[in-house]
Amino acid sequence: MVDKADIAADPYSEAMSLALYALAPRAKSRAELHTQLLKRGVAAEISSSVLDSLELQGLLNDLEFAQLWTQSRRRQKKLSSSVITQELRGKGVAPDIIEEVMQGLDQDAEYQMAYEMAERKYRSCAHLDHMVIYRRIYSLLARKGFSHQITERIMRELQAS
Repeated sequence: MVDKADIAADPYSEAMSLALYALAPRAKSRAELHTQLLKRGVAAEISSSVLDSLELQGLLNDLEFAQLWTQSRRRQKKLSSSVITQELRGKGVAPDIIEEVMQGLDQDAEYQMAYEMAERKYRSCAHLDHMVIYRRIYSLLARKGFSHQITERIMRELQAS
């Protein structure tokens, strides 16, 4: 029989348990998980050891995390590449991994996503003044991280149709 005092005396096992519980709800980047372990009082060297072990087991992979995060944010929140890039930086993903993931994205698909959002908004407020429509669509696309150039192009296309 294992005594609870023995488990608490083993900081590596405790750190591994904390890490696994942290990974249960959603995948995390290495830096994000490292920060979380440090906040829970795990020593830096033990945290690094646990993270290395999780990487070897395939439970922690920044490239896979970045790809999943990107797909999820585009599908659910309809965010632009620039916003997703900022989010990944904030989660401690390495710049080379971010660049690799962003290169794999289809720019035409991103434009199409922005156009569909703008078209839906345009239909809902077509009865309003031109400036109100422009302001609402511009605000929607800006919140999602799309550039002024894309917004202008979409507005021209919507007004032409």
